[in-house]
Amino acid sequence: MILETRHSIAEILSRQPIFRNLGAHDLGRLADATLEYRTGKHEMLFHKGAHPAGLHLIVAGQVKLFLPSPNGSEKIVRLAHPGEIFGAEAVILDRPYAMAGQAMSDSILLVMPRSTLMDIMQSNTSLCRDLMHSLATRVHDLIDNMESCTQRSSAQRVAHYLTQLAPSQTASFEIELNVNKQHIAAHLNLAPETFSRVLSRLAQQGFIQMHGRTIRVANAEQLRMHAC
Repeated sequence: MILETRHSIAEILSRQPIFRNLGAHDLGRLADATLEYRTGKHEMLFHKGAHPAGLHLIVAGQVKLFLPSPNGSEKIVRLAHPGEIFGAEAVILDRPYAMAGQAMSDSILLVMPRSTLMDIMQSNTSLCRDLMHSLATRVHDLIDNMESCTQRSSAQRVAHYLTQLAPSQTASFEIELNVNKQHIAAHLNLAPETFSRVLSRLAQQGFIQMHGRTIRVANAEQLRMHAC
């Protein structure tokens, strides 16, 4: 698979919410220092404990951020998609990565070096505010995932996960599972078989309709109540 982008790095950065308030000068400085990487499916981006190369932005593809264990198993902390950044906590603190990162598909990534990013942040309060908002959102999501994995039943976890994928607060919605079910199960701290059984049970109970990898939720509020 060949990935390409017809847009300049500066244009790509300007479209991201976290950089939308950068002036032309700072945006140009950041774009000039940014490196573009193209990775293959399953390629490791970095290992836990490695020194951060910089702030990552996904232009295309998908990245798995996970905690490896000595026995070969892993806990998926986050599945990052196009338009999302990751590695900010390691970059800001100038500490090793607390997680490992792996491309789940052929991907295009932009990596912004710490020195340039921190330099711009010193004189740009808007970037500091937007980056703080992004980090706060991630912390909130981590706590939500922790609560889901420790206090919700398997059915509640899956129902909650599906409601999080809703494009908006609509009465019904349709989503496509563009992630391997095994990885979704790991993210929810479930066995893959359990995840498949819960989906089948939710379909039998009328909460969802399944057509291959596409899931339709006819009553979003009912599913949200089931997740509580």
